Amino acid sequence: MASMRDIKRRKGSVQSTQQITKAMKLVSTVKLQRAKGRAEKSKTYFNCMYETVVSMLSKAGDINHPFLKANNSPKKAVIVITGNRGLAGGYNSNIIKLVRDNDWNKDDLIIYPIGTKGRDTFTRLGYEMGEDYSSAIDEPLYADAMQISKQVLEDFATGRVGEIYIVYTGFKNTVTHIPTRLKLLPIKIEDERSDDDKAVLDFEPETEEAIDLIIPKYITSLIYGAMIEAVASENGARMQAMDNATNNADEIISSLSLLYNRARQSAITQELTEIIAGAQAIS
Repeated sequence: MASMRDIKRRKGSVQSTQQITKAMKLVSTVKLQRAKGRAEKSKTYFNCMYETVVSMLSKAGDINHPFLKANNSPKKAVIVITGNRGLAGGYNSNIIKLVRDNDWNKDDLIIYPIGTKGRDTFTRLGYEMGEDYSSAIDEPLYADAMQISKQVLEDFATGRVGEIYIVYTGFKNTVTHIPTRLKLLPIKIEDERSDDDKAVLDFEPETEEAIDLIIPKYITSLIYGAMIEAVASENGARMQAMDNATNNADEIISSLSLLYNRARQSAITQELTEIIAGAQAIS
């Protein structure tokens, strides 16, 4: 059995760790409330943006525009949104697995990381890396999403990449976070129009000019929405992880307290036995 000193030292260490996890849980809870509000308010807009653009293009007929035509490049641009910090349960690892463990060929991917955890992992695994936007996840701004959108669209238009994806953690509620992979370009258009809705959509101004305005706005909005949801999901995951860690610390402290009391009782019993034996020897 461990000595009383060792048990007491370990109990003190666990209590110190528990104070840290409690503090981190409180910080994550406060951040979650703010991030959750932003995610819930913006989710409807970004979903509507996606559905509207897809519906509009499905009625626009065959448009010859660089943003809407698949090129011959086998490369895929993958915007990967993770956190800059750990201690969030499986939040970061689930996104990494979603990219790594699927039917994609590693050599065909170019990773555009938003978050140092994803950047460091994919660099270590030998993936080709695009521009690094890790700092953008600390406080997501629409301007950051515009910069990322501009870069990936330029790479798509010049033929560096043939497809654009975004991989992030969707926020459903405080305890449910869904790793999500969404294809941004080329847009998959499914023709579900009825016979009465076959008229080709006209654009004002000209089609090419309209697409030049619409697609960057569409890509930017989806990237920004994904960043907002990812921040809410990360704080929710960290809050849960720290809550579990705090509860585990409680269990360990209870076990160590019981072990300490047993060791103390054993020491007292041993001392009493020695005193009685000594007294009997003298008499």
